[in-house]
Amino acid sequence: MNVRSAKVSDVEAIHGLINSYAERDEMLFRSLADIYKNLQAFLVAEVDGEVVGCCALEVVWSDLGEIKSLAVAEANKGGGVGKMLVDAAVSEARRLGLGRLFALTLNRSFFEKQGFAVVDKSSLPMKVWSDCARCPKQQHCDEIALVKDL
Repeated sequence: MNVRSAKVSDVEAIHGLINSYAERDEMLFRSLADIYKNLQAFLVAEVDGEVVGCCALEVVWSDLGEIKSLAVAEANKGGGVGKMLVDAAVSEARRLGLGRLFALTLNRSFFEKQGFAVVDKSSLPMKVWSDCARCPKQQHCDEIALVKDL
């Protein structure tokens, strides 16, 4: 398995992974246009040349980054793909000089195993003011906020 920066040729696979979760209401949809626009933030995991997982690292503020759109193909769940993607995002966040990372997720236990701790969403005002204000689930958000100090 290899984790690397995403390329334009990966966009369709990223889109399919993310939206397979979104169809089950386990993640927000991302359009092809949005993925192309933010492609430089994406990492992919590949096995034998096939993209089997993805995530994005977005810089939110001077000391804060977010892991977004973490998705692993059903056939590859439980094989360490998600952990490898998060580890790569953490390494990149450190390289960028970020002090903390957070994730909004429905899978609390996965992120806790990666060293993240649950926090109140209100402790992330830059996120709440930007993305959450435009989110279709804003009034009934079921995601849990978790933070990791780097």
